[in-house]
Amino acid sequence: MNTTLAKEHPFISHLVNLVREKDRGALAALRRGLGKPPGSAREMDRYVLRELPAVATETQENAYYLVGALFAYWHQGKDDVTEKVPANLGESLRWLVVHEASETGRWEDAEKRIEKRLVALLNCHRDDLPAHLRHTIGLLKSKDVPVAWTRLLWDVQNWQNESRKVQRDWARKFWRGYSMGTVPDENPPQN
Repeated sequence: MNTTLAKEHPFISHLVNLVREKDRGALAALRRGLGKPPGSAREMDRYVLRELPAVATETQENAYYLVGALFAYWHQGKDDVTEKVPANLGESLRWLVVHEASETGRWEDAEKRIEKRLVALLNCHRDDLPAHLRHTIGLLKSKDVPVAWTRLLWDVQNWQNESRKVQRDWARKFWRGYSMGTVPDENPPQN
């Protein structure tokens, strides 16, 4: 499996073009895969399979279906893509803490609530990952917090690695640079 991270993955570029071209039908077809086993929403096939590597593992194929559905869900009702994105989903959740704390003035409450979601996500088995990601992406979507889609595609494909690198990277990006109840040094873009 190729685990090289590229700034623009061909599959993610394809999804971005669907948003830029305002292909709402394609995005709706991709969203139909939410909450379903990968590959069971046949209307997704034409948007996923043409971008899948010729020699793809089942893990890769499942990741493409999952990330395609999540991408379409996050972009529902949006006319363009966000250019400034965090490094990974852990940092997206950190940005969500900052966003919610700036809205409510209650840093510790936002931090504890989102930390609980992250810990559940970090501890989940590959089989439970789609449900956890759907809920997490829904939270991020509700506040327009961007997602690093290329990185998420790679992370989903590598979720079960023995090293747990993905989980460690997400945790590191969420918790680095600040302690409970203190504002981090860097701030995400305000929407």
